[in-house]
Amino acid sequence: MRHNKRKHKLGVSGPHRSAMMGNLATALITHGRIETTLSKARALRPFIEKIITLAKKAEKANDAARKLHYRRLAISRVRDKKAVAKLFDELVTEFTERNGGYTRIYKLGQRIGDAAEMALIEFVDGNDEGYNPKPKKKAAKKATKKAAKKAAKKATKKVAEEAPAEE
Repeated sequence: MRHNKRKHKLGVSGPHRSAMMGNLATALITHGRIETTLSKARALRPFIEKIITLAKKAEKANDAARKLHYRRLAISRVRDKKAVAKLFDELVTEFTERNGGYTRIYKLGQRIGDAAEMALIEFVDGNDEGYNPKPKKKAAKKATKKAAKKAAKKATKKVAEEAPAEE
């Protein structure tokens, strides 16, 4: 049984999957955004977010040995020293104030050749606040309650006016 197994398998073997994730992460770090299939983008998101978290821990670390340790952990996953250097030296400053949610996925539609669902995955800008949902319409609910109360008052007034007065 696969209880609590959250890894995206992507139809390949384990070493192939780890190499593919490393290559996708390298491309994303190098270019800032990449176009890939939706399932690969969804698998890449937690992978790259863990690497960015390592970079943030390295930036906060006071000890040089600890910084080197985090950098080596990232190199073991990504396997490209230039990409890791770019992430640890340049990109990490954009994400110091963010707690997760470093990437964004846009659906692009289907690929012409095999109808695979395509997606664009990119880094979220450091000053981007991300998705801001519209404020909930509490005022509208209050307005409907007020309208219902007014209608009830009018109905009681009409009933009182229509009823003949008893003497």
